[in-house]
Amino acid sequence: MADDRINLIVIFGGQSAEHDVSCVTATHVLRAVDQSRYRVTPIGIDRDGQWQLATAALQALAAGPQALPERLEAIGEPLSPTPMLAAAAGSGAVVVMPLLHGPLGEDGTVQGLLELMDVPYVGSGVLASAVSMDKALAKEVLGFHGIAQARWVSLREHDISPARLAEVAGQLGLPVFVKPSNMGSSVGVSKACTLDELQAAVEHALSYDEWVLVEEAIVGREIEVAVLGNLEPQASAPGEIVPGKDFYDYEDKYLADGAQLLIPAPLSAAQSNEVRTLALQVYRALRCEGLARVDFFLEETGRGFLINEVNTMPGFTPISMYPKMWQHSGLTYPELVDRLIDLALERHRRRRRNTKR
Repeated sequence: MADDRINLIVIFGGQSAEHDVSCVTATHVLRAVDQSRYRVTPIGIDRDGQWQLATAALQALAAGPQALPERLEAIGEPLSPTPMLAAAAGSGAVVVMPLLHGPLGEDGTVQGLLELMDVPYVGSGVLASAVSMDKALAKEVLGFHGIAQARWVSLREHDISPARLAEVAGQLGLPVFVKPSNMGSSVGVSKACTLDELQAAVEHALSYDEWVLVEEAIVGREIEVAVLGNLEPQASAPGEIVPGKDFYDYEDKYLADGAQLLIPAPLSAAQSNEVRTLALQVYRALRCEGLARVDFFLEETGRGFLINEVNTMPGFTPISMYPKMWQHSGLTYPELVDRLIDLALERHRRRRRNTKR
């Protein structure tokens, strides 16, 4: 009997510091997949960059979604990605869901491979993925579009000196937040209240990226909006993060349960409409497609909504904001997965029409 299900290739793990987050995300996506509609192929990328067929995940899926562990392991049978993708593309309908966070996954690298292999995939294309991943470059693009944001300075490793850091502190004032330009999940982020702390924070950020972003510290609320769609994207009801610590760091996001996630965010109707409109403007300015979570600060007695950053592959863990915001807006987790796959197929068909072959 012919199997007319879509071959859904779920890629997880990766070489970035967000490897563990990706492995947790993958479990919950696999649990939500309708196996009567999709034939699932889980592919893990280990920390050394080796692609592997995740045989343990396949066996767990065969036993039922609830047999999946809370965290997948990116191990199994080694394989070469190019022949695997070529074979998948020639076997009928296929969609790749790259559940990769951070560099070498969310930054356009894997997206480029999938474009070369002519395989539909979930999420933004190469350009939007790369620009959104680089916080400094994204800020330049959004500044060009006139979208308000905190004051910031980007620094490259070989240009950093004590004199330059003192200049930045004088320009932005202290305290500041220091971040690797290409990283997510608050990995490598520090708050610096003195010049010595600024030096230490920069050195910490440089262990993840050669580009560092220094931002003024904003006293305001953290508001997030989930965006879904291609040519006609939609914005969810906004949510608010109330950090359990000084700021919403990696531990608060994934390990502890101290942060409060307020959905919908306690905003006026006018504020809610404004931030949803801004989220769509940001999404379009960066040429995002598929999905993204757009994060803002709200200075209620100051500048209003300030764009913080954009995540083109936000987390899908049980406590992640992106699926929670869509759930509140009326889209269940399985429906969200279906919608993302449909959007991947639509985008691929459209791109093929505009590409000479």
